[in-house]
Amino acid sequence: GGFDKAGLTLGLKAGGYWPNNLEKHDIINHQSTVFLFDPDTGKAKAMVGGNLLTALRTAAASSVSIKHLARKDAKVLGMIGAGHQATFQLRAALKQRDFEKVIGWNYHPDMLPNIEKIATEAGVPFEAVELEGMQEADVIISITSAFAPSLMADHVSPGTHLACMGTDTKGKQEVEAALLARATVFTDEVAQSISIGEAQHAVAEGLIKESDVHQIGAVINGTHPGRGSEEEITFFDGTGVGLQDLAVAAAVVDLAVEQGIAIEVDF
Repeated sequence: GGFDKAGLTLGLKAGGYWPNNLEKHDIINHQSTVFLFDPDTGKAKAMVGGNLLTALRTAAASSVSIKHLARKDAKVLGMIGAGHQATFQLRAALKQRDFEKVIGWNYHPDMLPNIEKIATEAGVPFEAVELEGMQEADVIISITSAFAPSLMADHVSPGTHLACMGTDTKGKQEVEAALLARATVFTDEVAQSISIGEAQHAVAEGLIKESDVHQIGAVINGTHPGRGSEEEITFFDGTGVGLQDLAVAAAVVDLAVEQGIAIEVDF
């Protein structure tokens, strides 16, 4: 839950993970709903399905980090993970630079056609690689639910921008902690990054400190310079925050009302 004072948006997101949904009910395992309230009265204002919105805002977050931190001449986009969410990440990322190639790795290689299809639709060639092949990438997005690192520090070349979007729980880990020590680290919420995000492991091992993790918002508003050189590795730890859910839900409600497709009910 939260309150956006600038946008006057008050609300909460309720959700969870039901592991048997896909198998038994043919719906995705993650289920969520966003509830918005009138900030002046507290009265319920809207109920919005959160599944698609969560996918879109997660993709938007990594895309924003690419916009502000990746090298302008980035040509090769690397994808680690090829599940449902990876397709959203890839589609959004391809709009940020003139990528000439997408390379991908997944623990289950038979899922790679999911992201190959998105690349092909965008007219960008796709190649499946081993993790060592990520050294070719200028931008890497990881979107897995792993509890052990797959991407190692020596898999990443100088000048790369990484957006790690899968770690949102204590114990999860997508990349080797030593990689964060080589990078300039940014996040959406520092407290979450160091406790449940990708930075939790590097902080616990003493490789970086809380003060080494910077807000992505500071880059956007110009109070942090962002990328400092062509050789610098930049790292975005996307943990996901309630403000993102409320902002996207409020925008969707406004659009639905404007287009006459919102369903009004007495409550």
